[in-house]
Amino acid sequence: MKCNNLPDDPPGGGSINSLKPSDAASKAKLFSALVARVRHDHDTSAFEDLFDYFAPRLKAYLLRLGAHSGQAEELVQEVMITLWRKSHLFDPAKSSLATWLFRVARNRHIDALRRDKRGELDQDDPYLQPQGEVDAGEQIDAELRDTRVRACLAKLPEEQLSLVRLSFFKGLSHSQISDQTELPLGTVKSRIRLAFSRLRRCLESVTGIDL
Repeated sequence: MKCNNLPDDPPGGGSINSLKPSDAASKAKLFSALVARVRHDHDTSAFEDLFDYFAPRLKAYLLRLGAHSGQAEELVQEVMITLWRKSHLFDPAKSSLATWLFRVARNRHIDALRRDKRGELDQDDPYLQPQGEVDAGEQIDAELRDTRVRACLAKLPEEQLSLVRLSFFKGLSHSQISDQTELPLGTVKSRIRLAFSRLRRCLESVTGIDL
């Protein structure tokens, strides 16, 4: 089941963004190839390409669902880490990568609403019912997952964390980060790649927690 009202593509650079809307088949093939590299090789370069493309779109979608900016940024972080850790769950024969990611984002947002004790929620509200089949791995306690991700992020060196924040939270591309920080593009890519590697090792070191 596809998510409705997905955000329009915002302007941006990069090999994926350079494809025209009419190149949907080419884009889907490219997405599948990038996910395969993430799944089989833990290819950080492939992940970065996917992150650059989907992070700002996911944030825009979550904002449209009613999440505030800070919450949307955290949820995007969760969704993209899910892609990094659970790329094997994506099946291009069943859905597009966009549909899969936006469904994960929607269910993460529902989890956040259910954890929010500041308001009264109608548990029968159709919106609060997750869409589609959710893998058992998606049922892991959300609060424990969030705490662990934040703890791993806190272990990153500041020079890496600051760039991850610009990428994760601000949705900036590597070239935009390079312009903003006045760092060489190669340095930006290298530091973010190292940060992802550190995060992966940190998260994999926790037995029983799969993000």
